[in-house]
Amino acid sequence: MGTNAVTRDEYEVWGLDDFCATLRALDRSPATLRAYRGDVTRFLVWSCSQGVSSPREVTRRTLREYLASMNREGDERSSISRRRASLRRYFSWALERGYVDASPAARISAPRPNSKLPEIVGREQLDVLLESDWGDDPWARRDQAVCEVLYGAGLRVSELCGLDQSSLDERQGLLRVLGKGRKERIVPLHRAGWAAIDRWTASRREVLTAESPREALFVNRRGARLGPRDVRRILDKRLALGHVHPHALRHTYATHLLEGGADLRVVQELLGHESLTTTQLYTHVSKSRLQNIHRATHPRG
Repeated sequence: MGTNAVTRDEYEVWGLDDFCATLRALDRSPATLRAYRGDVTRFLVWSCSQGVSSPREVTRRTLREYLASMNREGDERSSISRRRASLRRYFSWALERGYVDASPAARISAPRPNSKLPEIVGREQLDVLLESDWGDDPWARRDQAVCEVLYGAGLRVSELCGLDQSSLDERQGLLRVLGKGRKERIVPLHRAGWAAIDRWTASRREVLTAESPREALFVNRRGARLGPRDVRRILDKRLALGHVHPHALRHTYATHLLEGGADLRVVQELLGHESLTTTQLYTHVSKSRLQNIHRATHPRG
């Protein structure tokens, strides 16, 4: 059901604009704001269609019926879990602001997302990506720097695209990264990564336009700040038919660190994960790879 079924009066009864204003005051990212607003609006529309016209009328049973309706419609478990988290955040806010006397979402469970092991890049593909000849024009230099930073620092694509000139501390070999929730973290980068950045920045001024953001570390061929789609195109062009998603380089970075003996909490810090549980997924990847190697190479495997 579309959001156009919600009237301005209904928005005010549920305090949705005030809720979003609170999130903006907490400096949540635009993507997070859109997700929260969309999730709560979807629930608001559904509730009104069920005759529930205010947050005070919402019960635990209401929420369970809503989650069940999404399940019947075939929504992904991860989507249902995210919407449940959005509603828990909304009703916590509603309780603080007096819209409800108790949060009906406090102990509502939702289907756990499928624990799909993350994709990692094989050694052969990684060698093709990082070791083969790149060429020496400005765009080849940029592409090499992008791939070296993605794998060498384990950044999310959005984090890479958000890097500025001021994010670099080459003397100490560190990147200042703005992650999810606009939380800043410091990440080391290897010498090959810095060498690639130096080659790119030496020729960067050749491709800037009058409208180019001077602070942006990476720009695209139009002179604008590099975007996620640009990064996808760089990898697709580099690997030809061997497609690799940019996020797979982050997964590979984490897996290789753990296989090399890095402490799990150190990897958590480097990746910018709030929960150690998220980072622990990579230990399963490492075990899976070790098992595959054992089966393929041991005489009794």
